[in-house]
Amino acid sequence: MDEREKGLVERILSGDRAAFGPLVEPYRDRLLGLAYRFTGDAEDAKEVAQETLLRSFKYLAHFDVEKSFRSWLFQILVHAARNHGARRGRAASLARSEPAREAALETASGPEKGHEDGELRSKLMDCLDVLSPREREVFLLRDVEELNVREAAAALGSSAVSVRVHLSAARKKIRRRIREKHPEILGGDRP
Repeated sequence: MDEREKGLVERILSGDRAAFGPLVEPYRDRLLGLAYRFTGDAEDAKEVAQETLLRSFKYLAHFDVEKSFRSWLFQILVHAARNHGARRGRAASLARSEPAREAALETASGPEKGHEDGELRSKLMDCLDVLSPREREVFLLRDVEELNVREAAAALGSSAVSVRVHLSAARKKIRRRIREKHPEILGGDRP
């Protein structure tokens, strides 16, 4: 955790609630994008992201300032998405609808990325439907959100070994799916 975040956490814990906005602002888009990928629905994603922010405020006193705030937020989001899915009578799933997919891709790649990069991400997201829910979670946290193995394990409440195993399986399945549906990616024949 950087000094700016530590200072904001200390201010919040001392009663300055206004410091919460600047603390979480850098993560809002990432949280919403990840929530889209987990829930598959724009409204559900907003609820999950909002629940994540509410829980992070409520339990901030339990946060270890020596650890990564981003990883802690993602851990809360994973649990919120799972609980939301369970409440709705279904497991949290990857975004499959076009509006949710587009919003998730835009959040993940940002406006500064080129059209070609966006197409590649779209094809990759299209291949994620072959993954189990745990493989999706691991892949999204590790390869899309770029958490390290230890951070992803903490966010998922699992071991680093489990993250590595699921990530390896996810990558193999995705490579196989890419060969089947989008072989031009592997062959270097991209337009």
